[in-house]
Amino acid sequence: MDTTVPTTTPQEIAPDTFLIPNLAPGGPGAFVPVNSLVIRGTEPVIVDTGAPMHHDEWIEKVFSVVEPDDVRWIFLSHDDGDHTGGLLDALELCRNATLVTNFFSVERLALEKPALPLERMRWIEPGGSFDAGDRTLHLFRPPIFDGPTTRGVYDSKTAAMWIVDTFACFVPGAVYDVHDVPREMVEESMPMFNSMVSPWHQWLDAEAYRRHVDDIEAMGVLTVASAHGPVLTGDAIHESFEVIRGLAGRPNILGPGPEVLDELVAEILAGQAA
Repeated sequence: MDTTVPTTTPQEIAPDTFLIPNLAPGGPGAFVPVNSLVIRGTEPVIVDTGAPMHHDEWIEKVFSVVEPDDVRWIFLSHDDGDHTGGLLDALELCRNATLVTNFFSVERLALEKPALPLERMRWIEPGGSFDAGDRTLHLFRPPIFDGPTTRGVYDSKTAAMWIVDTFACFVPGAVYDVHDVPREMVEESMPMFNSMVSPWHQWLDAEAYRRHVDDIEAMGVLTVASAHGPVLTGDAIHESFEVIRGLAGRPNILGPGPEVLDELVAEILAGQAA
């Protein structure tokens, strides 16, 4: 299997809003985005801190966009490892930054990381907000999530949204806009990934869930960035929300099974024998 990973670079996706992209191999011709975000302004914000496997690249990319001493906020959407890979270094380098998180994230992180500085934190739950100088950032519960601490963030100044693990899907390489991803790749992988991330969708009341998803879309978003998918703009925003609405009450969409594992193992053994 070809695991060559294309090089990615920071992308301005809205005014003063930069996607920090990385990729992980997802199979032949497919990659899984592992993104975070930087919002520049009078009080710059780092949104999530990447995965451990991309640690050095993440540090380089983030601080090519913003100076560490200028960062005033580090927003942690939740405590999963692919969102906390650079957290300790970001706190060390960004001496003037306050960590926006919540109680349960801190409790869960205490099981695997050194003690985080409580005196540099602000705990904010969904429905809350914080002032980042020239903009207010609003926290909400995303429609798809795999961790109980998860909160997305909406920038009312630019109408840009960080929707965390929602809208995950494959991309064919260093591609950042969903309109540049083959449509069949989006149509096949987005429902599968979002079902795997939130398998509880099969037990949802469709009407109650629709109201929640409607409320998020009704914020008036113009740009949607996520941790594991391409950036959504234009008609792709509503289309993607419709995909998520359609999962409510439906059976889980299963990912690759034992047959795929057998194929991958066979490829590895064949390579070792060559």
